[in-house]
Amino acid sequence: MWNFRFCDLQDVAVLVSITLYMCYLAGAISIHSPQRSLTRSVQDDVFFSVDVTCSGVHTIQWTFMSGAVSRTIGTWQPGVYTNITVDYLSRVQSFDNGSMGLSDLRLQDAGYYVVTVTERAGSTKDAGFVLKVNEVLYEDLQYLAVSALALACLAGLLMLAMWLLDKAYRKIIAWRRRKQMPGKTRLQKTPTYLYPKLFS
Repeated sequence: MWNFRFCDLQDVAVLVSITLYMCYLAGAISIHSPQRSLTRSVQDDVFFSVDVTCSGVHTIQWTFMSGAVSRTIGTWQPGVYTNITVDYLSRVQSFDNGSMGLSDLRLQDAGYYVVTVTERAGSTKDAGFVLKVNEVLYEDLQYLAVSALALACLAGLLMLAMWLLDKAYRKIIAWRRRKQMPGKTRLQKTPTYLYPKLFS
């Protein structure tokens, strides 16, 4: 009977140890971020601010997801190595606390960003960010200005064409009127040598 109870105590101790270890692993990684939803304009820079705390050696990985597209941006171990993919090499800046900076934003950069922290023991934790990229306002104004200028030029050409047609129409009307008027008989002078001499 005592032997059976001793075995039960051993099982309980093992179960408690496993539970405490799992809790330790779960709490070994902490990711804190003040803002998870970001909005920027084209050609702006964005800073994904996170504060990663981990009791052991850890690796940080950032991933971009948008619809059916999913690609790794970069992986680094603070103070050891940094590996940024070719597509983002000139635009990404990594930080030891897990934060990431992305410069020269494009419309295609809009989507979901995930930071994953992996500890050497195998435990992982991640956090997600939503980035919205708006078109620059001055590009729309520039497009409207060009469109307005093109319409103004077209209107000017139409007005010039109408003026020329009006002048041509007036000339044609005047020419028809002159043509329809009865012709004036011209008096022909009789040569003086044909008249008889009135005086001898």
